Amino acid sequence: EYLSSIREVERQLEKAEKESVQINPGMDKPYGVPPDFAEHFKLMSDMLTIAFQADLTRVSTFMMTREGTSRAYREIGIADGHHPCTHHMGNPELMAKVTRINEYHTQQLALWLAKLKATPEGDSNLLDQSMIVYGRGLADGNGHTHDQLPTLLAGRGGGFVSPGRHIIYQRETPVTNLFATMIERIGVRGEHVGDSTGRLDDLSVT
Repeated sequence: EYLSSIREVERQLEKAEKESVQINPGMDKPYGVPPDFAEHFKLMSDMLTIAFQADLTRVSTFMMTREGTSRAYREIGIADGHHPCTHHMGNPELMAKVTRINEYHTQQLALWLAKLKATPEGDSNLLDQSMIVYGRGLADGNGHTHDQLPTLLAGRGGGFVSPGRHIIYQRETPVTNLFATMIERIGVRGEHVGDSTGRLDDLSVT
């Protein structure tokens, strides 16, 4: 199963290489990067799934799209650059485009989470044994606000996390408190993570 999964990723890379020849972005492009965002995300998330499934790593980070990117999403009918759209100045048309891009990103995430859920891990599955954080560094790109960050925590962390809740924390609670709580769960001890001020005890089932 592991070798079959690796071969499938290799096939995706080979397909992406052929498609990349048809596109000239005006700069050198890394080998094997599909031009379509959904295909690129699937390729990366497939590799993450294999790494988790084979226990090649316990921790991973993946930046879906870099900050300040002016990438267009023509596959969903948006020719405008992503970053310029976020500086919408209250323009309803641009705000609608940002919303559509956000929906598109979360749709890809949902597909990956479903794959993790369908991947056996002991008596459970990979999603239930994991803690997957999805979020961003700004709450509002137009105002560059850094508070009240929308953050999703998926998975049960092996029974540690109680999912299916919407928790609103007191303003000025550092998002690094979440990270400190997570790494403590996996056995990494430390006084703080970045500007963390404590732990989020209400994440736990108990």
